[in-house]
Amino acid sequence: MRSWQWTIVLAGLTAPVALAGQDYRVGVVSESGDIVTWLKPGAGTLTQERVVPVGIMPADIDGPHNLAVSPDNRYYYMSIAHGTPYGTLWKMDAGNDTLAGRAPLEMFPTTIGLTPDGELAFVANSDFHGDHPRVNVVSVVHTPTMSTITHLPACDMPHGVKSNHAGTRVYISCMNSDELLEIEVATLRITRRGSTGAGHDMNAMSTMDHGAASHAPPPASAPAPAKADDSCAPTFVTVSPDDRTLYAACNHGNSVQVWDAASFTKVKEIPVGTGAYNIEPSPDGLWLVVTNKKAQSFSLLDARSLAEVVRVPTTKKIVHGVAWSPDGRYAFISQESIGADPGAVDMFDLTTRKTVASVPVPAQPTGIAILRIP
Repeated sequence: MRSWQWTIVLAGLTAPVALAGQDYRVGVVSESGDIVTWLKPGAGTLTQERVVPVGIMPADIDGPHNLAVSPDNRYYYMSIAHGTPYGTLWKMDAGNDTLAGRAPLEMFPTTIGLTPDGELAFVANSDFHGDHPRVNVVSVVHTPTMSTITHLPACDMPHGVKSNHAGTRVYISCMNSDELLEIEVATLRITRRGSTGAGHDMNAMSTMDHGAASHAPPPASAPAPAKADDSCAPTFVTVSPDDRTLYAACNHGNSVQVWDAASFTKVKEIPVGTGAYNIEPSPDGLWLVVTNKKAQSFSLLDARSLAEVVRVPTTKKIVHGVAWSPDGRYAFISQESIGADPGAVDMFDLTTRKTVASVPVPAQPTGIAILRIP
């Protein structure tokens, strides 16, 4: 059955209304608790539905960091940060929350980017604790068989990963080398690099052996780390629904960079809150939410005017991820814990520009995603 989306006008601006009969859940992983918490949204309400334990090391924390849902909503995937010695990608059956498969990754995997057909998962291996500058890899996993196809040498601390909607390109944001990468899905080649700021020059490192880069200290001739005020340090990258525009959250620059996907060039930079971290456009592409990790807030941006519309305080201090409801009315914001104080997921209503619900989530909630219920 086709659902029709209606809109209302509020204060001269259009915003979506929830679709009748729509059903979905909000999932968030807790990195310090080895759990996935599933939340049930309503009309301005958010309640906990179930908690799923994950991990294989009872005496230690496995550390699920990011969450992604397959396009057919049959599975969800988690990057498990810790292992012996590497991390893994977990595939879970969304119908019964059971393990459907695992694939080996590398050091401290973070963000998962699924292609639109669900066949491939690109996972950034950030390795926050290794020597820098260095070449980290992006792992490519065939999800039907959960086989790791390759570990693609990429850049210094890749973090954000996002496929375009055509399934032809995957974009990577690299924190320490301060750049965006474009990967051609058909060939698994890095086709273009673009500088987001004054980070390490990866072209000078392109001939380095990845194994050597993983374990050796940086050479004496390596460039000095970029100053915070000269760098973007992009944590996440995302793509507009029409695939024409890229958006990168600059954690050091406290801004959002807007890139033209065709020319792979920056066209604008938008100031937001301190420590911009995660960014995601609404399903219709008219709005963007960027989380301000160091400013206890998130920014709502107008994708047409490329300007901040409102900055919204969050219920907890350390702001992490964002996911939109399928109809685009609500944005869900994950926030990390501090000690015994739990984190939270806030529910923001685009029609009123206010947070309408918040649920405490323990043990360092980070990655957040939407699962549609058939």
